[in-house]
Amino acid sequence: MPQRISLPRICIALGLPDAETLLAHARKEYDAGERFLEFRIDYLPSPEQGIAAIRKFLARHSDCTILATCRRHQNHGRYNGSVEQQVRILEAAIAAGAQAVDIEIESAENCVERLQSVRSQAYLLISYHNYGGTPPLDGVLRRMARIPSDGYKVVTTARKPSDNYRVLALARTSKTPMVLLAMGEAGFPTRVLSTAVGGLYTYATPNAAEGTAAGQVSARQLRHLYRVEKFTRDAKVYGVVADPVRHSISPAVHNRAFQARRADSVFLPFLVKAIQLKDFLLLADKLPLAGFAVTIPHKQKILRYLDLIDPLARRIGAVNTVWRKAGKWRGTNTDVYGVTVPLARHTRIAKASVLVVGNGGAARGAAYALAEAGAKLAIAGRNLDRVRALAKACDAEPLSREQAEARMFDVLIHATPLGMFPKVDQCFFTDRIPAKLVFDMVYNPLETLLMRKAKNQGATVIPGLEMFLEQSARQFEIWTGETAPRGVMEKAAIEALASGHAAMVA
Repeated sequence: MPQRISLPRICIALGLPDAETLLAHARKEYDAGERFLEFRIDYLPSPEQGIAAIRKFLARHSDCTILATCRRHQNHGRYNGSVEQQVRILEAAIAAGAQAVDIEIESAENCVERLQSVRSQAYLLISYHNYGGTPPLDGVLRRMARIPSDGYKVVTTARKPSDNYRVLALARTSKTPMVLLAMGEAGFPTRVLSTAVGGLYTYATPNAAEGTAAGQVSARQLRHLYRVEKFTRDAKVYGVVADPVRHSISPAVHNRAFQARRADSVFLPFLVKAIQLKDFLLLADKLPLAGFAVTIPHKQKILRYLDLIDPLARRIGAVNTVWRKAGKWRGTNTDVYGVTVPLARHTRIAKASVLVVGNGGAARGAAYALAEAGAKLAIAGRNLDRVRALAKACDAEPLSREQAEARMFDVLIHATPLGMFPKVDQCFFTDRIPAKLVFDMVYNPLETLLMRKAKNQGATVIPGLEMFLEQSARQFEIWTGETAPRGVMEKAAIEALASGHAAMVA
């Protein structure tokens, strides 16, 4: 029976403008090892081209499963025909060899009896899409369940972090197999987690073309970076909480570390807007998350949502590492080690004169860590009011940029986003770099304009990647209780940066 076909966990969504391009991409995916492809017939100038493409492709690749979709224009597809014509196209796709078809609920409700004939010939998937948000989903599920089907697909748009859980939770309530996804960058976690919680499969983009929905990534990333076919329903889930988060290299680094330690764990990027931190904690509780990294703009605001904070992190007023133990959220600041450990390899921190540039979470962590280590501190930044407040809190000297440039320090710690990709031509200092040793927390690009200027003056430089790797290794050890595979993490970070990831200040 068609209903018994086993579907792979990843389906490559192919929505291309003409049949030849569609076939070319389908062949590339097949050669890369993919065996489950969605042909979006509605993207083609005429449905007949799609039917011919299915027949032609399967003639040479009969071990591949084709899911045929011809979504109507009224339901965010590109086909302008009637429901009757739409069903005829799907029947023709089945006759050409497609083993599964997807029809949206709006069309399905107008051809219920006809679809039972379709279902006798192929795997029938009925889909619901919401491009505006994530509404209450119990009613959606009841609506879909009125039409017998082999599987149901619910795809919403995530507007806030907790929308991810609301979509994934449907796997617990439905007795019929389901595809569960939330579109958009905020919904990305569903694309990784859905199959682990019981979803039928997830969608991916072709490796050499754009996907058919916001938030899709390539099958290569899903399979090798996030290991969707490896981790289990009981896997521990970790992540990085930030805005922006798209270009963070933390998922590449921590997932590679988990892989090296053979841990049943996965690390995800969570896009969390400044006003959504409380909502994210709802998601963290319900998934549940085992721990997460915190970066721009949440390092200071996260404190109000934690049960226990270590004393130094509380004095700093910034947390970058959170984990759950005995049902309580605990926070610390591993940025401290990211500053002091690399710096101690080059100089004696005690009594050294140090200029910290910046006044955000990373700068606060650096300033307090260095003050505790006995350094003689000065703080500079663009916002002089915040500079004075931080300087007062850690017994440092507040300076304007002009005042800082007129001095010379043993060490300069740069803790602002200036010079970070894509604005690589920016530097806090207009001319002279006032230090003999320059530590730039920005790690993308690996060599910033600040570092080049410092080198030209004969200064020693410490790249920001050293800080990122040190604080990341400490996070890994807090979360897992195991020694961090530092060499593996460094290689993963360099590869991620080389592949075009734009990274953030830690």
